[in-house]
Amino acid sequence: MARVLFVCIENSNRSQMAEAFARMLGEDVLEPYSAGSRPSGAVNPRAVTAMAELGYDLSQHRSKGLDEVPDGPYDYVVTMGCGDACPWIEADVREDWALPDPRSMPPEEFNRVRDEIELRVRRLIERVRAREATDAADGG
Repeated sequence: MARVLFVCIENSNRSQMAEAFARMLGEDVLEPYSAGSRPSGAVNPRAVTAMAELGYDLSQHRSKGLDEVPDGPYDYVVTMGCGDACPWIEADVREDWALPDPRSMPPEEFNRVRDEIELRVRRLIERVRAREATDAADGG
């Protein structure tokens, strides 16, 4: 299982939805976590609603800081538009998904960001599966 950490500023929208998609779609390959560099303390009810539309109950999640997730290293760390507020966390692969914070967007735009996160998580899962297949073929 690849350990992945999704990080945004508040851990109330983007990183929460990314963790949810990783749990929904990659349960066989990902061990997902999410956190915020400055957590808000609550998951945005709009994110809960947006994920409920896709059959995931985000209401049981809570906004967490980096000190509340397991220490690294991680296989993947994905930052999400937090720029200088994103701390350096040890990982084999680091990437930034420059996604806008949907917090104040109307529902249709919020859902576009949600759908883009789903697409990117799907692509991450494909890369993890390909990497595992390569490692297995190499005897690792």
